[in-house]
Amino acid sequence: MTSLTVDIPQAIKDSLKKFRFARRSAGHAALVIKINKAQLIMEEVEQFDDISVEDLAEELPENSPRYVVLSYEVSHSDGRKSFPLVLLNWAPTTSETGLLTLHASALLNFQNTAGVSKVIEMRDGPDGLTTEAIDSKLGSH
Repeated sequence: MTSLTVDIPQAIKDSLKKFRFARRSAGHAALVIKINKAQLIMEEVEQFDDISVEDLAEELPENSPRYVVLSYEVSHSDGRKSFPLVLLNWAPTTSETGLLTLHASALLNFQNTAGVSKVIEMRDGPDGLTTEAIDSKLGSH
């Protein structure tokens, strides 16, 4: 069995770096990446600034996996705000099996390239992606 590797082009690495170091003062931001199955490369789909988690859920496809690097606004009890980066592994169960397999095989490489330590699995489609779900996974309720 041959192992397929998915290339992460320099343009994606540049976008990740720029996204990672962007200064944010409010709201959530997201960088959405997909795999081009025919060419075995990652492609940027879209970036969102100051988007709610629920609006982001509506923007993501219901039957196709995506990597979503999320800058997530967390309000602390002392009034401070922080914006940790989280990787949403958007992998709806309705996706094509071959694409899900390819997506899963490239996840660790993408996570390392993105420099994100926290991964949140999202398999339930838009209904499962809520502020409450992310808060509970981050332990920041």
